[in-house]
Amino acid sequence: MKTNLRTLALTVGVVALAFSSVTNSSAQCGGMRPPKASPSNWNFQPGPARLLEASFVTVGDSHATEDPIVGLWHIKFVSEGTQGVPDGTEIDAGYAQWHSDGTEFMNSGARSPITSSFCMGVWKSLGGSKYKLNHFAIAWDSTGSNLIGPANIKEEVTLDPTGDKFAGTFTIDQYDESGNNLGHAQGNITGARINVNTKEQSIF
Repeated sequence: MKTNLRTLALTVGVVALAFSSVTNSSAQCGGMRPPKASPSNWNFQPGPARLLEASFVTVGDSHATEDPIVGLWHIKFVSEGTQGVPDGTEIDAGYAQWHSDGTEFMNSGARSPITSSFCMGVWKSLGGSKYKLNHFAIAWDSTGSNLIGPANIKEEVTLDPTGDKFAGTFTIDQYDESGNNLGHAQGNITGARINVNTKEQSIF
């Protein structure tokens, strides 16, 4: 059995390498290429000098025009008011990416990847540094073989004045495929921004 698995892994690796080689070749040798600038491409039109309309472009932070919530966050879900779960219990923690197009991804640390640990949501600004998130996940049992159903996470958070933290409330509802509610959790969520200077010690 081990020999067969090794043979299969080797075969898959070779096929993947072959496809990547083909992709690279066609990217370099095929397709359209932009024309090279040369004097023959110039379109010189004689005549009096004219003023052209121009605008100033500020070179700096590429995220300057994005909503302040956009970015990568280390998040924690802590229970408060959940039946059967003591207040203060950490239900989940992980990483969430809020995108400028109003979508969001989360990698849940409480779920094994085999049970589906990535999920997606959409958000909108409520004004005054407040945001609302509607988020859906697909849950599987601990074996990763049996589908349980969709989970819905709702959040309302407020970004602090520094823009590096947020806090708010959440609810989580787990459903089966027929729409029956199998469980409910609620509490408080916090987020700490991760940027290029974030130290690893800060996420523990």
